[in-house]
Amino acid sequence: MKKQNYSYIGITFVILVFGIIFIPKIISRIKGEQIVDMDRHNLKHASFKDVDMAKIGPAPTFTLTNQDGDLFSSEELEGQIYVVEFFFTTCPSICPIMTQNLLKVQSAFADESRISLVSVSINPAFDTPEVLTQYAQKYGITHPNWHLLSGNQEMIYQMANQGFNLYVGEGAEIDGGFEHSGFFALVDGQGNIRSRFDQYGNPIIYYDGLELGQVSKLINDISVLLKE
Repeated sequence: MKKQNYSYIGITFVILVFGIIFIPKIISRIKGEQIVDMDRHNLKHASFKDVDMAKIGPAPTFTLTNQDGDLFSSEELEGQIYVVEFFFTTCPSICPIMTQNLLKVQSAFADESRISLVSVSINPAFDTPEVLTQYAQKYGITHPNWHLLSGNQEMIYQMANQGFNLYVGEGAEIDGGFEHSGFFALVDGQGNIRSRFDQYGNPIIYYDGLELGQVSKLINDISVLLKE
């Protein structure tokens, strides 16, 4: 009988401790409506890591020429989630790596019509629509919403340097004659540049197109935006 009593006392003690530690937290979450909003949200995105997304600012507008020789404007991207890069087809260094990593994005969203990829040449004098088409064929660019663009160089440089704040420039001393950042910009369906936060709570703003880990995060975050 004494052993039974000790058993009951032990069970009661465990229940009491559980109540002291966890019940206030549960009540707090209910008061904050986190049970309804956050938990259902997490279940909805169970196939990937749900993250908070920062709004950096509006993406710039533009009108350029695509690989088919047609005018293409940012208005055609309304409602689309898209990734922007600046590159040139004769780049001997980082551009092929960036293209290979964007192909991973293409593969992840091969059947998703709401996703676009935008590759803007910073050497439009050479990268004509015909050259861009050959580049697409060489690398296996097949997504119908992958737009390779060229056009007025001044407009493109303003779009990159002021619009997206992604540096591009000419450099005779640079291998290939041009220099640019290796980052991707992510834009949501409302035309806002978006990114995740870093471990310190600061927006990363752009995704490093040379790092596979960053490309995986980009793919994840596109999925987050698709669910918004």
